[in-house]
Amino acid sequence: MLSGLADPAKVLGFLDISLMVKGEWDPSLMLVMMTALGVYLPVYLLWVKPRMAISQGPMLDSQYHVPNRSRIDGPLIVGAALFGLGWGMLGICPGPAVVNLSSLDPMALAFMAAMVLGAYLGRLIQRLIARRQQCPVEA
Repeated sequence: MLSGLADPAKVLGFLDISLMVKGEWDPSLMLVMMTALGVYLPVYLLWVKPRMAISQGPMLDSQYHVPNRSRIDGPLIVGAALFGLGWGMLGICPGPAVVNLSSLDPMALAFMAAMVLGAYLGRLIQRLIARRQQCPVEA
């Protein structure tokens, strides 16, 4: 909340780089991201990665849940594009959206409802595709 990352207007002011020409672009969120990376990267490199190398899990779970796929495929591209479109149009992403729920703002509630519905539909589509690949319809 202090950084402004949960404020859609501030996020849009950062994402809209065309505002640079007018001198109205707000780069302050870049400092927030760089600070977060500056905290996370040493912790990951000095604590998480060595523990993963010796198959030692985190303190409150049996294993670390890190992505193990490195292939760029269609679902990744479509998902990233949809995420980027939503973030660019509304200036909000899932983490700050959860924070904004506390305001009981109807837009925040609608965003979260749409996000949950989208996640449900995405899983449903994945299941349908997997089922179709298992039992192809003969023509």
